[in-house]
Amino acid sequence: MHTPITHLLDAAKWSFSTRRVACERIAGMDADFAAARSGDLILAQVEEIGQHRRVQLTTGRPSQLFPGDLVVLACGARYAPDQFEGLAEIDPAGADMLAGGGCIGRMVARNERIKPATRLLPKGRLLDGHGGAVNLDQFALPDPERPADIPVIAVLGTSMNSGKTLATAQLALGLRRAGWKTAAIKATGTGAFGDYNEYSDIGAHYVGDFTDAGMVTTYQQPLPRIRRGIERLLGEGQRSGAEIAVMEVADGLFQRETARLIADRWFRQRISGLVFACGDAVAAAGGVSALSRIGLRPDLLTGIVSCSPMASAEALAATGIPVLRKRDLSDPAEANALASQVMAQWRRAA
Repeated sequence: MHTPITHLLDAAKWSFSTRRVACERIAGMDADFAAARSGDLILAQVEEIGQHRRVQLTTGRPSQLFPGDLVVLACGARYAPDQFEGLAEIDPAGADMLAGGGCIGRMVARNERIKPATRLLPKGRLLDGHGGAVNLDQFALPDPERPADIPVIAVLGTSMNSGKTLATAQLALGLRRAGWKTAAIKATGTGAFGDYNEYSDIGAHYVGDFTDAGMVTTYQQPLPRIRRGIERLLGEGQRSGAEIAVMEVADGLFQRETARLIADRWFRQRISGLVFACGDAVAAAGGVSALSRIGLRPDLLTGIVSCSPMASAEALAATGIPVLRKRDLSDPAEANALASQVMAQWRRAA
């Protein structure tokens, strides 16, 4: 039996990952949590505060959480070596907040340096007027009529927190300063507003991430769906007038979905430039070697390694690839030089 829930939804805190959802489509909820799949919307109540003390709202600001709060999140998996691994499963007796951007599931592992997950009591799986589950993919960007034909600079990294987001944002800023209409895109990961807001703050012409393509997370998503999401984002970027795209790929080279994506022939054909963020010279050498085995070579190195002139010199000596600091990436002359190189590569491929 479907339960009217208008008053509950009005009182709930809606998470960032649900920002595209048309709330008027929601007509009720059920308790068939065993049928929940990735992207389904879940109304839950906060039981015990753990690692995530706040939820990221659709308005772009964080809201502190208190026991008893109602939240609307999307069922999903997560893979974050610095935090949790979790699965897209909802236990009616209790679930875990896997990410502050709005991912609920079942935690299966956590980094010992962080607290256990914030615990949630699932109240219902949200349904539309026909009794079907409301899912993020129902509100995703449409497939483009034809693949976008703008050059793409991919940003990869050795791991979480290696400097990928900063590199993406600073390069997009440099390109904007150089006169390029730039799309800043997050291709993979788990929905959160930090990267999205950083791209927006630097004035990128178009900002989008995989949640716009209908996925709360790309962990455990099939490669064709991830490719399709990227094409949707690039298509929307071009439709919005972008001339070039800077695209961050989450996590490290060995994370399962990242490894499959970058080894795919489609990816190698889709990108025209590559920036690699790493923590030190050893990581730079190892990462460049790993990339070479799948036919990729970075145009430049950046990330935490670039903070130290000594580490940068070591990385250059080990790889032969120049190292750029964040202020170099945001410099219009440096960014324009990379853009010119990328455009030439893109034209040759075309």
